[in-house]
Amino acid sequence: MIFRSIGELIEGRPLHAVGSHETILEVCRRLDGHHVGALAVLDGDELVGIISERDVVSRVVARGRSPAETPVRSAMTPDPKTVEIGDGLADALQAMLDGHFRHLPVMRDGRAVGMISMRDIPTEYRLMYQRFREARQAQEAVEA
Repeated sequence: MIFRSIGELIEGRPLHAVGSHETILEVCRRLDGHHVGALAVLDGDELVGIISERDVVSRVVARGRSPAETPVRSAMTPDPKTVEIGDGLADALQAMLDGHFRHLPVMRDGRAVGMISMRDIPTEYRLMYQRFREARQAQEAVEA
């Protein structure tokens, strides 16, 4: 199947989230239980951050903090970059590559409705995008 938009890709997929007041231990349980690498962090309906496996390792475990006592708010990435549900996959891919991260919350009308990860983007899209960037860089070098 060829996906044209992020919405088509995540259709029917639930948003996995955690509250900012919950603990890292709960984050780990949800990451494991849902088989995902990141969760949206919500205060009510408002997206306030994202918490990933990498955040847990670097901001909690590596610093010797207790997962059972560390609140999500102190380890999350606040105000994450997001994409809109109607955006194309190339938009999500570019945002992830430019920002050096693997997960993006998906928004609709100002509310988080899903999460997209690098592994969700088909290999063909990633390869085409890489070739496009290489061609653009080569063209810019010729013009310089």
